[in-house]
Amino acid sequence: MKRLWAILIATVMVATLLAGCGSKTSTEKTIEEKTSVSENSDSTEDKGAFNGASGKVTIWYYWETEGHQKALDHLIQTFNDSQEDITVEAKYVPFADFKKQLSIGASADELPDLVILDNPDHAAYAAMGIFADLTDKFDVSTYYDGPVNSCTLDGRLYGVPFGSNCLLLFYNEDMLKAAGREVPTTWDELLETAKACTTDKVSGFAHSSLQNEEGTFNFLTWVWSTGATAYEINSEGGIKALKMVKELVDSGAMTKEAINWTQGDTMNQFISGNLAMMLNGTWQIPTMRSEAPDLKWNVAPIPMDVQQASGLGGENYAVIAGGNEEAAIEFLKFATSKEQSLYMMNTMGYISPDSTIAEGQFKGDPVYEAFVEEMKYAYARGPLPEWPDISDAISLAFNEVMTGASTPEDAAAKAQATIDGILGK
Repeated sequence: MKRLWAILIATVMVATLLAGCGSKTSTEKTIEEKTSVSENSDSTEDKGAFNGASGKVTIWYYWETEGHQKALDHLIQTFNDSQEDITVEAKYVPFADFKKQLSIGASADELPDLVILDNPDHAAYAAMGIFADLTDKFDVSTYYDGPVNSCTLDGRLYGVPFGSNCLLLFYNEDMLKAAGREVPTTWDELLETAKACTTDKVSGFAHSSLQNEEGTFNFLTWVWSTGATAYEINSEGGIKALKMVKELVDSGAMTKEAINWTQGDTMNQFISGNLAMMLNGTWQIPTMRSEAPDLKWNVAPIPMDVQQASGLGGENYAVIAGGNEEAAIEFLKFATSKEQSLYMMNTMGYISPDSTIAEGQFKGDPVYEAFVEEMKYAYARGPLPEWPDISDAISLAFNEVMTGASTPEDAAAKAQATIDGILGK
């Protein structure tokens, strides 16, 4: 059996995850399998081109956006049709269940061969020994340092960056104009503009506030804007960020329903005319332009406290140790080639982590160029093996504040106690 040496550590992590699981939101779905099966081709010229690598490669991913799923299916189908040695299949696992399924899979010896996962979680699983060491097996010399660092642990490479992104403020131009408001640049302006745009049918502002990494990703922009770090929630800045979110919710300017919204849900509310402003990322742009071509919207830097800040997002590929490693690596070489990478990045609205590909990727598109500019102010979560537990403490804090279950001061103190315990302070 493969990967037995990871079982003990994985079992411990499963217990932790199960103990910490909260209630599921209505947006969560049962695991569905999406496969792309190769067609036989007598004209294939690449048969045997993989130095003996062959067989089936299964990928797990969590993208809920249909366009993302179709893009991955297209990439897989193109690879499968290009040769006869390796067949790649993909399986969708909901984001809320992804980490739990990965940990359970490790202990049950039921892992895929390749995963596409949120970059802050990479270090935790690399530390468990689940991911194969790709040092000297894959060239990342032309990649940006930040994405590569998220795949690196103790100087060894345990993955390959898939794509990068960050967050900006999206705003409905017509709604702001009707309210007589300019695009907000500060927290005070955001509150006043959101209140002015709020009606019986429209919420002035929202961002995904799920009690998981999606919610943490959005909330931390407020913490970083105060000058505090993600590990300083019980600080002047951390408490100030919690108070700001509370004021948005208590005033009615930010809907409390955001605690149940994924980033995809938030986008859908925005393009349906139910939101005047939102925080969201590059990956939503293709869908928004396709599904709401007549909607007048734009993007701007996230309103700030003392400094401009955004969150660095994106995913990484990771090859599972003990799986069909060689075949998975061959697929990665194909998927990260310039042609295929540009297809995925442009279709999904991501910024390529390979500097040679990213250069000029969005020339002439002011919306995407605004995101590229914002990358200068984007903060990374982690990388730290214990980051998932720290993220859980942070997301619990802002959820309790938004629902009124705790004061900002009490929520910050509780989160800090957990964080300090994890960091050994």
